[in-house]
Amino acid sequence: MSLVEIHNVSKHFHKGGETITPLDNVSLLLEEGDFLSLMGSSGTGKSTLLNLIAGIDRPDEGSIIVSGTDITQLSRNRLAQWRAVNIGYIFQTHNLVPVLTAYENVELPLLLLSMSRHERQRRIQVALEAVDLVDRAEHYPRQLSGGQEQRVGIARAVVAHPKLVVADEPTGDLDPTTSNQILQLLLRLNAELNITLLMVTHDQDAAAVAARQIRLEAGQLREQPETQPVD
Repeated sequence: MSLVEIHNVSKHFHKGGETITPLDNVSLLLEEGDFLSLMGSSGTGKSTLLNLIAGIDRPDEGSIIVSGTDITQLSRNRLAQWRAVNIGYIFQTHNLVPVLTAYENVELPLLLLSMSRHERQRRIQVALEAVDLVDRAEHYPRQLSGGQEQRVGIARAVVAHPKLVVADEPTGDLDPTTSNQILQLLLRLNAELNITLLMVTHDQDAAAVAARQIRLEAGQLREQPETQPVD
């Protein structure tokens, strides 16, 4: 069984008298340990698909099965509980809480889970070590560079040991050098920790670090030929 199974999923939005269908009967399989990039121009529905897989939104048709659970059948409360355990989310704009330190921002997802304080501290330490930010644990977002803020966001996304980490344009607000550092970090986490990653991007160079590349066009998914990753 694949980690993520998307079967015949469609999503419609209604604007005035017009119906917009960014996803039209799409299917996709994602295996455990995969690193997949999802490309497409702005407005094609990439983030829509990401939010469906993450359980933030629901499809109008079809099923989405993650680790054996059909999330389209869960109630709102059960879906929120499922998401806290199974999904890590990396945002384009970091979405850090400005009045919390890096340590406290990473801690946030763990506060939704039942675990001892010792275990929570251990996981935060491991996550900060994974993104090379132990020495910035007590810094506030305003005291960090853009790249460091994004690394805090990545640590927050992986700290709960989720089944799947989704990233929505994780390098979109970064300069080329910092972008490459973040991409190489994602590649390392995927390779060394076997973290399953689904990354939305419109940048071909960013997409090239992933083992698989999928393109979304006119509501349909198309597998792309393999490309060489960036150095």
